[in-house]
Amino acid sequence: MPKAEPEALGLDPVALNEATALLRQLVAERKIAGAVAAVARKGQIAYLEAVGLQDLETQAPMTPRTLFRIYSMTKPVTAVAVMMLHDEGRFRLDEPVAKYLPEFGDVRVGRGPAARPPARPITVEDLLLHTSGLSHRTSDLYRDLGVRSRSDTLPQFVTKLVRAPLMEDPGTRFRYSEATTVLGRLVEVWSGMPFDRFLASRVLGPLKMADTQFWVTPEASARLATVYAPADGGGLRPVETEEVPFTERPALMEGAVGLVSTVPDFLRFSHMLLNGGELEGVRLLKAETAARIVGNGLPPAVLAARGGRMGWGLANVNVVLDPSGVNYPARVGEYGWDGTAGTIFWNDPGRQLVTILMTQSAPANPDGIRQRFKTFVESATR
Repeated sequence: MPKAEPEALGLDPVALNEATALLRQLVAERKIAGAVAAVARKGQIAYLEAVGLQDLETQAPMTPRTLFRIYSMTKPVTAVAVMMLHDEGRFRLDEPVAKYLPEFGDVRVGRGPAARPPARPITVEDLLLHTSGLSHRTSDLYRDLGVRSRSDTLPQFVTKLVRAPLMEDPGTRFRYSEATTVLGRLVEVWSGMPFDRFLASRVLGPLKMADTQFWVTPEASARLATVYAPADGGGLRPVETEEVPFTERPALMEGAVGLVSTVPDFLRFSHMLLNGGELEGVRLLKAETAARIVGNGLPPAVLAARGGRMGWGLANVNVVLDPSGVNYPARVGEYGWDGTAGTIFWNDPGRQLVTILMTQSAPANPDGIRQRFKTFVESATR
């Protein structure tokens, strides 16, 4: 993407320098090993900084081409693939998932003698909005039942998933869940292509996201940042987040959490959304679809139960409805999402502004780095 001086895009370089100073401070304090961050506006990059190290042992520096496990930032990419097929008329949002994945015809709510059929079928829209009744991959229930394994294929994953009870009736509650990995399997059914191949040929390739994929090849492994957690007595220690590491090709092409990416790659994806589903003459989504999926899609009762201030869009993004309920500076209509290993993005449609911050940290937000970085970006924006 083209670069421009911050002032030309209405951004204060002094405040952006303060954002960099914050990142350097957290590296010096050994709260993080390193980070890559970017701010872009109106399709041009005003700020792209890499600080610290990818790996403390090898002393490899962070660079704009450093690869990060983006975990749940995979979800918006999967949702775009789904909505591309919706634009092509392959399915309706209100259709039962069981129409395409018959295994879902036997799901039950609750366990034991009290188990019962759901009040209504799970729909495709439920999967996108996380109102399906499914649970999260880290839940005790799914762990006990062995639902999620990166050694399983997508069909095997679905078979295991439907054996677990639903947590509640579809459409009654927002519950962040494994629904997006189910959507990856649906993409295979609708398109007739393996999910990873569909993403590569229809989304990532056209957007020129050359470094975004489900695993890191040997040739690229030197660019993969190490995940760090606090060490006993201070400092950082490396941790492995998966039994099948991201340097090996997994059997499970996981639409919820499976991708690795770079900050420049995700800038391109973010700008496609901000630009109404099109980037550099390549259109992925109809303009009306792109606008719809980044607005709140939760029904009033479900939204109220979630607190009412943060909605959820079909693009698998948080949507700011009331900035007073957000613990960082934000505007109505701003949307984005994060990843459990320390990545996050924010899109501000009103100002055509993209902010991305990537680290590899467990926990994901040491010392409130996300909120503090976002505060500096906000102070830089005119």
